[in-house]
Amino acid sequence: MKFRTGLMLGATFLAGLAVASHSGALSGAGMLASPALAEKAPDASPTTNHAETYRLLTLFGTVLDLVRADYVEPVSDKDLITNALNGMLTGLDPHSSYMTEKQYADMMVQMKGEFGGLGLELQQQDGHIRVVSPVDGTPGFRAGIKPGDYIIAVDGHPVDGTPLDEAVKKMRGKPNTKITLTLVREKTPKPIIVTLTREIIHIEVIKSALYDRIGYIRIAQFNEETEKGLMKAYNQLKQQAGGKLAGLVLDLRNDPGGLLNQAIDVSSSFIRSGEIVSTRARHPKDSQRWDAHGTDITDGLPIVVLINGGSASASEIVSGALQDHRRAVLVGTKSFGKGSVQSIMPIPGNGAIRLTTARYYTPSGRSIQGLGITPDIAVKETREDPGFSLHEADLEHILKNQGGNQTKAAPRTDLPAIAKDIAGEPPANWPEFDYTKPKTDFQLQQGLRVVRSMAGLPAPDPAASLPPAKVVTKEEAPHH
Repeated sequence: MKFRTGLMLGATFLAGLAVASHSGALSGAGMLASPALAEKAPDASPTTNHAETYRLLTLFGTVLDLVRADYVEPVSDKDLITNALNGMLTGLDPHSSYMTEKQYADMMVQMKGEFGGLGLELQQQDGHIRVVSPVDGTPGFRAGIKPGDYIIAVDGHPVDGTPLDEAVKKMRGKPNTKITLTLVREKTPKPIIVTLTREIIHIEVIKSALYDRIGYIRIAQFNEETEKGLMKAYNQLKQQAGGKLAGLVLDLRNDPGGLLNQAIDVSSSFIRSGEIVSTRARHPKDSQRWDAHGTDITDGLPIVVLINGGSASASEIVSGALQDHRRAVLVGTKSFGKGSVQSIMPIPGNGAIRLTTARYYTPSGRSIQGLGITPDIAVKETREDPGFSLHEADLEHILKNQGGNQTKAAPRTDLPAIAKDIAGEPPANWPEFDYTKPKTDFQLQQGLRVVRSMAGLPAPDPAASLPPAKVVTKEEAPHH
């Protein structure tokens, strides 16, 4: 069986779970069954030069024999072939990869939304272990580990240069056991040491809250439970608001993606008609288009969608569809920019491969591959320059952006009047962000202002009630 996914980053792992893709979670798009790998029809494209193919296979055999005979220590044929398969696939693009049986089984567990570990989505880059994002509510999230942090040691033992799956093994362990990670963070002069307690990770895919008459729904990733959880959360919010819900904030920040069918169902929960997303494969017959299901669960309520550089793949499908249909106003920073779809192809008894098989396009026909989705109202999380980039365009040998609508989108004329008054970054006296205190979340607070304005409700500036910023005198300035 072949599954469509649309994963965000290739060859990444989730601490406590080996998977492969951006999100160390299965992120991206789909679970659409199609013919088994062994039954796949032969490629209809012109045949290649068979003599050249045989020559190259002979070269492969020669190198295999040389390594087997002369490498400094014995290596099993299984390890050599596994490494070769990994090289073959990861050399194509950042999202294609080979999974061993264990990695494939772990990935399938994660798609169910429950696994053991630290809740850190990890990627290997130039031999370093980089955090893509912590999963909401997990030990890594609670410890304050941030996207872009590099893990350089586990329990005091360096992991730089260690293969990603080996580093992940070091982070796994029995629940309720301690582990110490040493991190390097951009613009932080000294390494950061954090001690975490391993636990069974239950992914809380949906979180919700009610702010006066404005509903808030956070989608952490798109797994098999997402659309069902969205419906449950929305109905609860309606009930809490006494049937008088005035608007909705949909939070897709740091959501690495997930299943394509879930992205389609979530989009269709707010869009009555028209295209949600289309995919274009190598062979036209494999291209597809999905349309809305004809229902808007909110019955037209104003919606704001929060996005940032960690919003990828399935998250970008949803935000792109809502933006193109002018169904929501997007607030935040540019999204990750992963516009490709991966198929998971099991190889019975030998794991599976993840292979990029299509590009996807938003309803207006644009490809966001390497570009990302630009918010309608740009709002940064903090005043600080992040100092690093975490986007598809920064990865090596990415797919080209091609085949889409290259016409520059016309500026939106339907934005609320308050849009011009929304600050692009927190003021100097804005409190430090604390995930347990929504009032410190600047992007959320600005999103709430926008949706309140769209609903015709008062939308005061929360910064206006803050105490004045402390002026640092020359005597108080730190000495170096």
